[in-house]
Amino acid sequence: LSKSVKACGSEALALLGQMKQRDSLATANDNKLRAALETILTTAEKLRPRGLELQQGELGDLVEQEMAATSAAVESAAARIEEMLNKSRAVDTGVKMEVNERILASCTELMQAIKELILSSKDLQRDIVESGRGAASMKEFYAKNSRWTEGLISASKAVGWGATVMVDAADMVVQGKGKFEELMVCSHEIAASTAQLVAASKVKADKDSANLHRLQQASRGVTQATATVVASTKSGKSQIEDTETMDFSSMTLTQIKRQEMDAQVTVLELETRLQKERERLGELRKKHYELAGVAEGWGEEEEGTG
Repeated sequence: LSKSVKACGSEALALLGQMKQRDSLATANDNKLRAALETILTTAEKLRPRGLELQQGELGDLVEQEMAATSAAVESAAARIEEMLNKSRAVDTGVKMEVNERILASCTELMQAIKELILSSKDLQRDIVESGRGAASMKEFYAKNSRWTEGLISASKAVGWGATVMVDAADMVVQGKGKFEELMVCSHEIAASTAQLVAASKVKADKDSANLHRLQQASRGVTQATATVVASTKSGKSQIEDTETMDFSSMTLTQIKRQEMDAQVTVLELETRLQKERERLGELRKKHYELAGVAEGWGEEEEGTG
C-alpha cells in the first residue's frame, strides 16, 4: 500500500509538471494517475478487515456459532473414538489390541482436555466482554473489535478441525491402513491450535483474571495430553514393528548383499528428502506466523487508537 501511494504521488507530480509547461499542457494525460489511484483502492480493500463487511449482530452470532461448532466437533470426535475402541476390542487380539487400546485411550484423554479448554475460553470471553471496554453489548463489542474477533474465530476453527483430522488419522491407524507418523503430526497440530486460541484470548484479557489462569492451565493440559498421544503412538509403532521382524533365514549371501545395497540407497534418499522437508516446514511455519500475526491482529491492543 505504501509503494502504491508513493507511485501515485510520483504520477501526480508528473502530471502537475506537464500542466505547468505551456508546451505540454495540451497533451497532459491523467490515465497513469487514475491507474495509480485504482491500485491504492484495490490494495486497501484487500487489507480491510473482513469483519467490517458484517453487521454487528452477524459477527457476534458468528463467534457463538463457531464455538458451538467446535464443541460439537470435539464431542463427535470423542464419540467416534469410543466406537473405534469397542470395535477394536471385538476383532483385535494380542499386541494389536493392546496398541490400539493405548492409543485410543490417550486420544480420549486429549478430547477431554480440549473440552476443558473450550469451556475455559468461553468463560474468559465472557469476562472480557463484561469488563466493558466501552461496548454496550456483547455483539457491539465483537463488532467494534472485529480483528480480535476474527482471530478468535480462526483459532476456534483450528481446534475443531484438528480434533476431527486427528480422529480420522487414529481410525486409519487402528484399521492398519494409516501411518503412525500422521497421527503424531495431527497431535502436534492440535497443540499448535491450542496455543493459537490462548494467544487470541489473552490479547484483551486482564492478566490477573482467574479465567485466564484457568485457560492457561487447560492449555497445559492439552499440551500434556498431546504428548501422551505421541508417546503412545511411538510405543505402539515400535511394538508393531517388533512383531514384524524380517526373516532372512532362507536368503542366499548374494540376495542379502543385494538387499543391503538397496537399503543403503533408500537410507540416503530418505535422508536427503528429510532435510528438504525440514527446510520446507521451516519456511511454511515462518510464513504461517507472519500471516497469522498480520491478518488476525493479535498484537493490537485497541482498534482505532494509537
